[in-house]
Amino acid sequence: MTRKTGLVFFPAYDYAISPTHPEREERLLYTQDQVLEEGLFDFDNIREFKPGIATPEDICRVHFCVPDLDTVAHASHLIAAGGCLTAADKVMSGEVDNAFALVRPPGHHSFRVVHGSRGFCTLNIEAVMVEYIRHKYGVRRIAIVDTDCHHGDGSQDIFWHDPDVLFISLHQDGRTLYPGSGFVDELGGPNAFGATINLPLPPGTGEQGFLYVLDDIVMPIVEAWKPDLVVNSAGQDNHYSDPITQMAFTAHGYAELNRRLAPDICVLEGGYSIQTALPYVNTGIILAMAGLDIAHVREPDYDAFDHRQPGEITDYLRRLKEAVFEQWHARSTLKRRFYPDGEFHTRSKDIFYDTDGLREHQRETVRICPDCGGTIVTDSRCDDTGNRILGITIPFHACDACRHHGEHQYEAAPSGRNLHVILQDKDRDRYLVRT
Repeated sequence: MTRKTGLVFFPAYDYAISPTHPEREERLLYTQDQVLEEGLFDFDNIREFKPGIATPEDICRVHFCVPDLDTVAHASHLIAAGGCLTAADKVMSGEVDNAFALVRPPGHHSFRVVHGSRGFCTLNIEAVMVEYIRHKYGVRRIAIVDTDCHHGDGSQDIFWHDPDVLFISLHQDGRTLYPGSGFVDELGGPNAFGATINLPLPPGTGEQGFLYVLDDIVMPIVEAWKPDLVVNSAGQDNHYSDPITQMAFTAHGYAELNRRLAPDICVLEGGYSIQTALPYVNTGIILAMAGLDIAHVREPDYDAFDHRQPGEITDYLRRLKEAVFEQWHARSTLKRRFYPDGEFHTRSKDIFYDTDGLREHQRETVRICPDCGGTIVTDSRCDDTGNRILGITIPFHACDACRHHGEHQYEAAPSGRNLHVILQDKDRDRYLVRT
């Protein structure tokens, strides 16, 4: 059955990290050509929409930008995020059944605090879209399935304490690829334990393996979660021709994954095989979203014999399934082991911004709460710039106790040189700054 599918293109021809960097201007050029050559816009059920521009208010529902938004972000970042918001509006208004935001630069390595760019990402465009949907449309339960080859560590960080967002990441094992995270024991914070699922896959995993993981692990968990909306963080660097990864996925596999997952919104993330993968993968995803035939989606150089999956990978994925479901079914018991009783939980992080060469030291304390996501206090400093923030986040659907705690932390916070104290009140859509 065909579906009405919206496409939002933003190639960002004025933005590149460097002229030869994988994340550069022509990343989507060949995709645009392929879509036109295949005549996809001749189908009545496929429509193109122009991206909007995300506002500072949209960004501040997610991020603490240090020292401010204008310093860390380019106009293209705001339009990429705005393209995601356009896709969301078209779906939520019922104008289309689903939508694909083919935008750049990507965002899923961007954490809650932003001192600069890391992993080619500055603003987390999916997270900005999710918070926009929850604020504007009142949607509560959302599932994000991240199929980028790199672990979506930024998205995981942003929703680590959020009990209403299920985050699932399928990625090349972090022992073999940046950012070196995303292991099966990373399960979420004390107020959202079990709402983070990581599926580290061995290098060389192909179509058979990805679809097995989708059918036998991802879909049962998503269905049990019962989300109101499903978002696919649609990175395409699992492709066998990608220059910076070691996986063996195919364009047809991506199309079939999308057909089975049936996301409401897809957002382009990574994928750096500009000519030999992205045009075919993106075309396949668009066809799948629109309910059109994907049987003939193939790369010109595809050879089924060359892309057979080794048996040891299949065996590993079966063991991964057992480990994931053992934790999933025992998450209530495991939570007490990970987070013993107490009023607060603190974790410290050292975060390297590989794109900008910055290092951040962060201490995050969350109030453990049975009624909401808990107020979060984040103390972050960057020695390279001298900037420091104390960010207080009051969650959506905050209980009275967490609201009182957050407001008290904001009012009682000390003053200091280069210290910005920020109240990010998601529940009342406020962003207050004092220096």
